[in-house]
Amino acid sequence: MSADAIRIERPTTNSKLFAHTRWDVVPAANGLFHLAYFLGLYLLFPHAPLWVMLILGFIYSLMVNANINGVGHNFIHNPFFRSKLLNRLFGITQSIGCCFSQTLYDAVHMQHHKGNSDRQDENGDTVDWLSIYRHSHNDEAENLWSYVFLSFFRDDVGAIRAELRKRKNGDVFWGNIELAAFATTLLIMAIIVPTTPIHFINWRFILFFLPFWYLGHCFSYLNGYYRHYGANPDKPIAWGVSSYGKIYNWLFFYNGYHAEHHFRPKVHWTKMEKFRQSISDLQKQEGVRTIRRAHMLGFLDPDLPKRGGHRPQIETAEQSASG
Repeated sequence: MSADAIRIERPTTNSKLFAHTRWDVVPAANGLFHLAYFLGLYLLFPHAPLWVMLILGFIYSLMVNANINGVGHNFIHNPFFRSKLLNRLFGITQSIGCCFSQTLYDAVHMQHHKGNSDRQDENGDTVDWLSIYRHSHNDEAENLWSYVFLSFFRDDVGAIRAELRKRKNGDVFWGNIELAAFATTLLIMAIIVPTTPIHFINWRFILFFLPFWYLGHCFSYLNGYYRHYGANPDKPIAWGVSSYGKIYNWLFFYNGYHAEHHFRPKVHWTKMEKFRQSISDLQKQEGVRTIRRAHMLGFLDPDLPKRGGHRPQIETAEQSASG
């Protein structure tokens, strides 16, 4: 089978609301639930015991990870709605719920697909700003701990804005709207204590919230690390590492099929299983790597390659037969 000959089945619908399929109501509803949960944390904080809030805060961290890598990720590649304005408004709800800009995330993620977690070039740079090799040494993947806990602080806002300006489609304006929306929301939460009567200067909630917000983004980077650790940056069909657990992929809207996604990024989440079946023989032939755990638990995988070597050695079926 030729990689160039592989056809992608695109979902179609006669819905006047949804652009691809009515099933997109599920991730859209998940995104709105995430926003409601975030607002609920704020309203509940003055009234609930600390131990309850700590549990709910940790759940919020997990939800940030699931939202970024499930709802937000699919929304980038296949915007849910026919209306451009409705897509923009949904992007604002995403930005408030996760406390980041969905449009800036779009720019970073598209750069990720341009480089596909590429290795450093002769100048020590990578096309992919999120590449696990970008801050590494000796042609090996970066240490997990530094990638997970430092990546949050590495975004180059100037470079991101430059990419958005190239699009000339209003993304810079809407990115600023999203940044203002979540910053204003946090400012209001920091000022007003939602009690009866209302009090002011809500520093306790902000002190509680910020670590869980940061942890959620760290979980997202942990996911991203194991979606590419042990993959082959030099082979398009093996650019990613896949995990096929059903519950995991239901929760993350099939982003666990990550080798498949990098091979054909526009495949809709509802078509991912069928797409995998159509290329499974080619994947086996080319040595596409899979793990048994959800990507966030990739460090528990029994077949995890060790750091310390140079380029990952991915054995193809042809090499195995000749060995």
